Amino acid sequence: MTKESQNIEWKQSWNDDYLKWICGFANAQGGRIFIGKDDTGKVTGLKNAKKLLEDLPNKIRDQLGLMPHINLLHDDGKAYLEIIVEASTVPISLRGSYYWRSGSVKQELKGHALTEFLLKKMGMTWDRVVEEKATLDDIDNETIELFKEEAVTAGRLPDISELSPEELLKKLHLLTEEGLTNAAIVLFGKKPGRFYPNLFLKIGRFGLNMVDMRFQEVCEGNLFQLLRGVMEQLERKFLIKPIHFEGLRRIEELEYPVPALREMLLNALVHRNYMGSMTQLRVMDDRLSLWNAGTLPLELTVEKLFQVHSSIPRNPLIAEVCYRVGYIDSWGRGIEKITDACKAAGLPVPIIEENSGGVTVELLKAPTSEKPGSESSGDDFGKNSDETSGKRRVSVGKTSGMILDACRETPSITIPEMAEKIGITERSVQRNIQKLQAEGFLRRVGGRKEGYWEVNENDEV
Repeated sequence: MTKESQNIEWKQSWNDDYLKWICGFANAQGGRIFIGKDDTGKVTGLKNAKKLLEDLPNKIRDQLGLMPHINLLHDDGKAYLEIIVEASTVPISLRGSYYWRSGSVKQELKGHALTEFLLKKMGMTWDRVVEEKATLDDIDNETIELFKEEAVTAGRLPDISELSPEELLKKLHLLTEEGLTNAAIVLFGKKPGRFYPNLFLKIGRFGLNMVDMRFQEVCEGNLFQLLRGVMEQLERKFLIKPIHFEGLRRIEELEYPVPALREMLLNALVHRNYMGSMTQLRVMDDRLSLWNAGTLPLELTVEKLFQVHSSIPRNPLIAEVCYRVGYIDSWGRGIEKITDACKAAGLPVPIIEENSGGVTVELLKAPTSEKPGSESSGDDFGKNSDETSGKRRVSVGKTSGMILDACRETPSITIPEMAEKIGITERSVQRNIQKLQAEGFLRRVGGRKEGYWEVNENDEV
């Protein structure tokens, strides 16, 4: 049976509030609403189907400016309606509010998400908007020269060594007839903070929690300067370098893999919402956490980041320049590269969460034994546990094993239900699920509302 999803919604009777669902479908990828079906998709019938068939086209046209197809259908003598909504090429609002269909959920767009949506519908993104106050005097020539050198090394641009800063900016589509774009200032600006006050990145060193603040630093500058400045601060002041020997060679490496740190920073700087708050990097005794403003694109979820997915950059112009210089690829592999670097270093799979209007990526240190009486925080992945049933007894920890058991027993179980059943927080459940999904032990089939968990029983360990 077809289920409710990104493009299908079932309602037993008509309510004018469902105009929001039609608005959301039109602003997203289109869809169908069936009036006269219950939550399982069973036809319950409509007594006023013919009257609705006459009234709804006018109501939808007057309220939304849309003319969807509405069909009167019958099943076993019961009448119901099918409303087919096409995706709109222009933004659609309902009484001044904009709605979007994400998965099987309707949400109202507000703030920065609304701004980005409106720009996207107009074929624009924030980084392509012209900064009218900026001139070529605001461009840092040293960063331009650094870009030229690294772009030649990357081999993704033809010879650009003889281009002037102005010519290079035009070639990269950062300088138009109207002026310098926001991307030009973010990438090559002398003092980009003069235009965008929250462009800087704050680094804080904490103990085991956010109350134990020890010291902090602020890194400022354009994207290239920030990338180098933050890595230098981490290496010099915030992270330790465990020492080991290979023969007579003394080897010093950071406690977190440099490729993972660099990829995290690039993801944050390239994909952040520059209209939001500053980027924040927290270094704690047991983890490193990077938060940047801007939720995931409406087409993506945290779960999809750990699967094969298309690249959907918030700032495509900034992303293209970083691709040309060899900093990133264009295949949506950022999370995969971070995960691979952590695995190679013997660290747990990174944790990704959406919170406070942004995205947090956490790197965890290698897990240690749980203290008696302490609650698992989700960092027990990889521990041995005789209490974990099934073929994965030696490959997942106690909490992760209990989650797999719960999913086997009740595939439709929700995260709150898991938390209550196991006796841990929802945050701990989410962390363990992300790790299990990344390792291939657990897979989500379908959306949040109608989906279920599938445990992979094939990989014996």
